Amino acid sequence: MNKKLIALAVAAASVAPAAMAQTANPVTLYGRIYVMFESVEAKGGASPVARRNRVSDQSSLLGVRGTEDLGGGLKAFFQLETQFKPDQNDSTFAARNSGVGLQGGWGSVLLGRWDTPYKTATTAVDPFGDLTIGGITGINNDSGTHDRRAQNVVQYWSPNFAGFAARVSYGANEGKTATVNPEEMAASLTWGKGPIYLFYAYEKLDDTSSLNAAANTGNFTFTEQEANSVGGSFTMGPVKVGGLYAEYKKTDRTKKKSYMLNGVWTIAKHQLIYQYQNSEDGGCPVGTVGTAANGCGTGVVGGHPEANSHTVGYQYNWTKRTFFLAQYVKVDNNNSAGSNYGNFGSNRLTLTSAGQDPQGFAVGLRHVF
Repeated sequence: MNKKLIALAVAAASVAPAAMAQTANPVTLYGRIYVMFESVEAKGGASPVARRNRVSDQSSLLGVRGTEDLGGGLKAFFQLETQFKPDQNDSTFAARNSGVGLQGGWGSVLLGRWDTPYKTATTAVDPFGDLTIGGITGINNDSGTHDRRAQNVVQYWSPNFAGFAARVSYGANEGKTATVNPEEMAASLTWGKGPIYLFYAYEKLDDTSSLNAAANTGNFTFTEQEANSVGGSFTMGPVKVGGLYAEYKKTDRTKKKSYMLNGVWTIAKHQLIYQYQNSEDGGCPVGTVGTAANGCGTGVVGGHPEANSHTVGYQYNWTKRTFFLAQYVKVDNNNSAGSNYGNFGSNRLTLTSAGQDPQGFAVGLRHVF
């Protein structure tokens, strides 16, 4: 009996320091559950997409993060974040922002997988938070090409100086071969004080896949891609207005230009939301006939893609953690464009030709914890 008591005492003594360390440097569990019911279709084009109903996850997530005081004003921090889909079970573990880093008076540096500074800066002006079928990636951020969570990344975040903050990231070229050297870099400069938020963001991708410029369907690897964007938001009483302008350059493509304007009117727990997006050009040069080698789409003659979208929404905020959202989205593409819904991935329809026009309704709930 005495031996058992001694063994228990030793075990308790070894556990106690770990428990104390956990208390001094807490680890936080957090998450989000966000699901929409949608009724969607695509009119026009050679093969219209018939209306169908679906239940769509909006990047529900589960994460754990924590810090440790290393002394001398230095801290270590970590985060592991994974997606999960309440409506189905095909998600990949820890595919969201995850990494480890150091933080001090000089700023923060991290290693891992993380949203690029370009994505962070631009999506801050989207009232739908880069999610839902009405989100920013429907037409802006080059339909999602520059809305990236970079793998194998190193990022630096500056401290805040009188409202100014900068971020820089580099995605390592681990996929380099004798013929391609895929790497990416991005940077942003933001200024925020009181009701005003302003930003400039830049991103450069080498030997990286993106949507075809002719019809925005399928993927093609471009030698070089660049994006520049400026924008911001301003809040005055119950009204918040925001917007951005961006230009995108790709090898052997015309320069693509896009912009977004939005407004949110808050009345107690109610919010009325409107967002307009537009993009022009970005296709193969006029007269170019598409082939498998140039990525313009076999037989497609270069033209001037143009698309716009209108999104109206109503949001009811029960609390800061839980809200209800209803949306109507309508996308208009000319005969050379194939823009889609926002929140690229499972939210998008499969468009088979340029000129198809997605539209639909969505209602859903979000809860964070």
